[in-house]
Amino acid sequence: MRRNTAILIFDDVEVLDFAGPFEVFAVTDQLHEHTAWNTFTIAESPGTVRAVNGLKIVPDHTLESTPPPDVLVVPGGFGTRALLKRPALIEWIRTRAQRAEIVMSVCTGALLLAKAGLLDGLRATTHHGALDLLRELAPVAAIDPSQRFHDNGKILTAAGISAGIDCSLHVVARLLGSAVAEQTMRHMEYGRFAQPDPT
Repeated sequence: MRRNTAILIFDDVEVLDFAGPFEVFAVTDQLHEHTAWNTFTIAESPGTVRAVNGLKIVPDHTLESTPPPDVLVVPGGFGTRALLKRPALIEWIRTRAQRAEIVMSVCTGALLLAKAGLLDGLRATTHHGALDLLRELAPVAAIDPSQRFHDNGKILTAAGISAGIDCSLHVVARLLGSAVAEQTMRHMEYGRFAQPDPT
């Protein structure tokens, strides 16, 4: 089954928060003859999104036009603070999460999951600079910064920025097997495959 993987983008989204997972899922799909992941970006409205430090992205879909996501990725960045004040977006996340197979936050994307009530009773993490805010938004969650990501089954949260790559590879391994994830890592020259052989 080729899973729809929707990655939310918004003004002041952190670039690697969304680009890292996009690369992991898209490369996995590429390596498997486009049978694994249909990865695309979504935004609240059509038009260009301006990420942190000025990178411009044109989303593939709006919230209304997106195919139903099997995997929903909610990245972070300073722009999440404004999204916390948009009830319609929070409700969209909550509703889509009910139907998705996996919902994964990266960095301060966890704040949006918390606002949607999706972290209650779960173990979660976020960027180290937003841990206190996450504790405020999810008072009954166990906020644990000791791991780069936490897998609660349907809901996964990754720590800051580059941790989204690790969490995405974990999702690939969980759904398609560790050999597939290692093949993706090797292609990306990520992690241990990027290190010179000591022999």
